[in-house]
Amino acid sequence: MKLYYSPGACSLADHIVLEWIGAPYEAIKVAREDRKNPEFLAINPAGAVPALEHDGWVLTQNAAILNYLADLFPESGLGGDGSARSRAEINKWLAFANSDVHPAFKPIFGSTAYLESPELIERSKQSARALVRGLFERANAHLQGRDWLTERRSIADPYLYVTYRWARVTGVDLDGLDHLAAYASRIESDPAVQKALKDEGLT
Repeated sequence: MKLYYSPGACSLADHIVLEWIGAPYEAIKVAREDRKNPEFLAINPAGAVPALEHDGWVLTQNAAILNYLADLFPESGLGGDGSARSRAEINKWLAFANSDVHPAFKPIFGSTAYLESPELIERSKQSARALVRGLFERANAHLQGRDWLTERRSIADPYLYVTYRWARVTGVDLDGLDHLAAYASRIESDPAVQKALKDEGLT
């Protein structure tokens, strides 16, 4: 398997899952400025990471890749206990990270530059930070008394962890979110996570 990633991007979630699984893989770094090069567009026409290549087949979209890895390696337990309810709970939180939290960062990352007015752009970023804060408050409340988002470690956990890393460096107010902070710290201290972070130059 080959994972195409950019350091610190949402592809870090896939990188962590591959380390948790323990199967052989190759991590191929794609610089942000190289995502629109013809060579990479031939792999993913969207010009985005992650992309996973397996047996000559390329899969894109983070949620799809994470679910594929869970299904490919069911012994990892990252896709739940085999019951429909367990998998649904995992996908609920995976969707929360992928469809709610991740897109909320877009103005912070510059998607509102078209507004041209520095004041309006900053207001859009502040609004996005407040939105992210509200989403994290929900996750924080849910994590009280829990080690993981669901009954066991799953493919949803590294995705939420990645967005928490983004929040720490983009000015999102994280004060008082102690359960979320402890959760992120547990993930970050895991040796497999440390290896993925080191491989991406993030330590």
